[in-house]
Amino acid sequence: MTMSATLLAIVTKRLPIIGLGAVLPLLAGIHAALAQADSPETRPETQSTPWEVIAPYFSPPPPWSQQYGDYRSPLQFEDGTLVRTAEDWARRRQEILDTWNALLGPWPPLITEPEVEVLESARRENFQQLRIRFLWTPNEWTTGYLLIPDGDGPRPAVVTVFYEPETAIGESDRPYRDFALQLARRGFVTLSLGTTEATQARTYALYYPDLDNATVQPLSMLGYAAANAWYVLAQRPEVDAERIGIVGHSFGGKWAMFASCLFDRYACAAWSDPGIVFDEARPSVNYWEPWYLGYHPRPWRKRGIITPENPARGLYPQLVESGRDLHELHTLMAPRPLLVSGGSEDPPRRWETLNHTIKVNELLGYSNRVAMTNRPEHSPNEESNEQIYAFFQHFLQGAAAESQNSEMPARSDR
Repeated sequence: MTMSATLLAIVTKRLPIIGLGAVLPLLAGIHAALAQADSPETRPETQSTPWEVIAPYFSPPPPWSQQYGDYRSPLQFEDGTLVRTAEDWARRRQEILDTWNALLGPWPPLITEPEVEVLESARRENFQQLRIRFLWTPNEWTTGYLLIPDGDGPRPAVVTVFYEPETAIGESDRPYRDFALQLARRGFVTLSLGTTEATQARTYALYYPDLDNATVQPLSMLGYAAANAWYVLAQRPEVDAERIGIVGHSFGGKWAMFASCLFDRYACAAWSDPGIVFDEARPSVNYWEPWYLGYHPRPWRKRGIITPENPARGLYPQLVESGRDLHELHTLMAPRPLLVSGGSEDPPRRWETLNHTIKVNELLGYSNRVAMTNRPEHSPNEESNEQIYAFFQHFLQGAAAESQNSEMPARSDR
């Protein structure tokens, strides 16, 4: 029940018995005032602690509690043996990672000591903005923006990923996608990245070693590039390497999801409406496209939904036929916190997927590590973004971040 409905019920319950004509104007005034109190501008989120903002979203709503859908349980080894202990999970986690790495194609060696060139510097608000260039694959450079807030470090940091890096720093007319700018205003070092050249060429992703001979699925290669971006931030004196997260919306949400699942140095992640599992009824949950998990040599299939005349090709149909889905990758996050900022592509029923990761966290002794917020539209809005920022503030800033880091298991180099 909203605050308006709750208080209205209390007030009406306590009204003395008077004429209806006197009551109705009073109720109308109360309802109008309380409706204003429930507006995004005056809602408690803007005045609450980060945890108070996000706490309600770590529990599935009643229709989806303990619901697991038709997804194969990740708590079962490939040979059918059940995972019963944390030690079992460590082996099962490695099995999942090895299986998916084999399917997606092995990454090249990570670029753990990147050379970063500063192209230009500008002063903005409470931070310094650096336009930088670095090698994010063995044979491809990228240009992005590093935003460094004033004050002493080291401090938490967040990588933002999208079609190009300008949108996230506020240089776009598309609202509510300026994650890097907003987080920098809140004291985070941010690194905004995008696939500018590939987006202009309508190939969108990264292809290694080249577009016509890719040996790694393009979406996994985006994850590899984001892993190298982690090292760019980790070597900065302003950054605490144990407190680096990643966020992206839509295309960027898919990118952030694969990066954080496949590379466990990211401390936490927020995925904004990527479509977190396969769903062929949703044209935007298009993992079958050649720039995601359906890579095949050109000429590429016609863009769009799968039909008998326009079938999926490459790895994607093999994944579906074998019963695999992305919930297996989600579990690789445990016990690192994740937030799904769901919109039209990730409605509440996606809890059926996320409940599997909750079970893994419970096995490991963790709670409140998997959250989902929901909105009707695909596009982010002010409220959904404030929830994302509160998520990072809670898990990467202050006492919660320190507690999380002390409890985390050892991480790999991948």
